[in-house]
Amino acid sequence: MPLRNHGTAAVLARLAVACDGAILGLALAAVSAASWVKYATTSAALDRISCAPSAPISGLRAILSSADYLNEDPLLVVVRGRVQPSSAVEALSDGAVSETNGVLTPRGSDEMAVAILNTQMCLYNEWRGMFRWNFDLHALFAKSLKEQRSSSSLLKSVSFVLVEAGDWPNSGYVHVNLDGSAHPLPLTTVYHELHPIQVPPFTFFQVALLDEEKILPVGKEITAIGICRPRDEAIEIKSCQELPCFLSDMTKDEIVAELNFDAGVLFWSGILLGILSVGILGYAVIRNWWKWKEWRLRRRRQNEDLNNEALSRSSMEQEDVPDGELCVICLSRRRRTAFVPCGHLVCCPHCATSVVHDSSPKCPLCCQDVRSSIRIYES
Repeated sequence: MPLRNHGTAAVLARLAVACDGAILGLALAAVSAASWVKYATTSAALDRISCAPSAPISGLRAILSSADYLNEDPLLVVVRGRVQPSSAVEALSDGAVSETNGVLTPRGSDEMAVAILNTQMCLYNEWRGMFRWNFDLHALFAKSLKEQRSSSSLLKSVSFVLVEAGDWPNSGYVHVNLDGSAHPLPLTTVYHELHPIQVPPFTFFQVALLDEEKILPVGKEITAIGICRPRDEAIEIKSCQELPCFLSDMTKDEIVAELNFDAGVLFWSGILLGILSVGILGYAVIRNWWKWKEWRLRRRRQNEDLNNEALSRSSMEQEDVPDGELCVICLSRRRRTAFVPCGHLVCCPHCATSVVHDSSPKCPLCCQDVRSSIRIYES
């Protein structure tokens, strides 16, 4: 690992093991819960797509008019066909086939398209400080920074239909309604160029502009999974927001296989992360429980020591002291402290402390100035 990332890695490691791993356990538990939510959503979508009828475009009217459709509203179907602009259908109804009107022309290709997505993205590859010293503390999060902070896109599209491959213009068609759809389109990249941007030498970022253009070309064979309903004299298919895709390059079997794989990954990742988080949280709970018990034991021992010391002091104060050994100030405790420099042993520790801290400390016996006191212990 480069030295510039050691600091970030160290901070993340300290945060992960904080509170004996409790923060790491909570993070894994959150990821496990998110995996289970995604697994439930993916499994529901997989069931719906697997049960959806896969019919040719020419057979959609029969399905819509069947008795099953009367009991199921709306009807989810899977159809596969080639992309054609709606202008081709209108020209066909007039008695001529034309594919040159009502289409879009991208700048990076001579192909005709029904949808064009122009994307411009600013890429921040590393930070630069003064004296041209490079460091990349956000390298771990570079992808999210690129996608969330600096991208802009513009989608242009025209109305289009799906027709059966090989039978056009003698086959039926179905209108594709993109209104309200947030699903990605099966686009093909036709233009891709990176433009470096000149920045001052004492800036914090190195910036480049990535310019891309993607299209949905006419004649491309795709699969549509959505809600099918009659519209005037035609048939329309619209996206279903509960499903992960609407238009795709893959066939139904490939989509089902991919969703099945994703569901399996989410299922086992949820189980493994859940078990790991439970183990880490259990270890953290037990570890902190023992720490709390040790703290309570230390506090109890400290309280016992303080009580024993207080009892010993009280017993010493209450013992019978001969008159010649009593403190000359309080006349209740034994003489145990001598004054410096005179050396007279005439006071108990408590009274000697009061004499030393007096504004003009003097020995009670000889009235000589006192600098300090010293405790005398009997062997």
